Amino acid sequence: MFWGLASGEVDTHYEFEHILRDIQTLNEWAFEGRLESTAVSVHAFAYVADKYAMLRHGGSFGDDYGPMIVSKKDLTLEELKDTVIAIPGLQTSAFLALNLFFADKFGPDVKPKFEVVNFDDIIPAVQEDKYVAGLIIHEGQLTYERDGLKLIADMGVWWKALTGLPLPLGVNLVRKDLGPEAVTEISRCMRESISAGLTHREKALDYALQFARGMDVPTSDEFVGMYVNERTLDMGDEGVASIRLFLKRGSEIGLVPALEVEVVD
Repeated sequence: MFWGLASGEVDTHYEFEHILRDIQTLNEWAFEGRLESTAVSVHAFAYVADKYAMLRHGGSFGDDYGPMIVSKKDLTLEELKDTVIAIPGLQTSAFLALNLFFADKFGPDVKPKFEVVNFDDIIPAVQEDKYVAGLIIHEGQLTYERDGLKLIADMGVWWKALTGLPLPLGVNLVRKDLGPEAVTEISRCMRESISAGLTHREKALDYALQFARGMDVPTSDEFVGMYVNERTLDMGDEGVASIRLFLKRGSEIGLVPALEVEVVD
């Protein structure tokens, strides 16, 4: 998504500094309003909507796939209810999806048992029996089987079956206090960067591989295709509707504050 900006493909008088952090860190920074523009979890947006505007582009959606609950052994839903699950962060969309999944399967008063673990450490922790189950995000969704783990539930598959919509995971934001002109220009730059990356996919993927934590090229290519695609360029009415429903259901179970979701272009 950001190769276009990093490579100079996007013409602008603004200078962009690229800061790479895991999503939970970016969520926490957004609470402080630390960055002018940032990616955050859709879950976290509910807490920073006063500071940031959500863009129509830059979103990540899982269309019949998404964060997964995995384990070394087969677990029934009833067993899962009493299992401590390693999760990648309290404000991640994966965690909100997990809570909505539990509410759907067991009723609104049943919450998952969990402990927060760095997303990179969840699969090793389950392999080493530190946890019976883990909620995985990122490329673990493609590699868990080769790591000897079994799929218990896929949040994206569940959400699609329940709502007919793609599961909203991440969005790009711009801080409102920069003013309308800056928000518009930054939005334009982001959209053009995503468009450039989709047009020059091979170059953009090559750039992204330096941040890929040792992933091989085929896995990286498949993972990028899952979360950077035409819906990233514009989430469309379906994407907006899914975000609104996701956060509305989150407020109904008391996990996020109620809010009106506005998306700017």
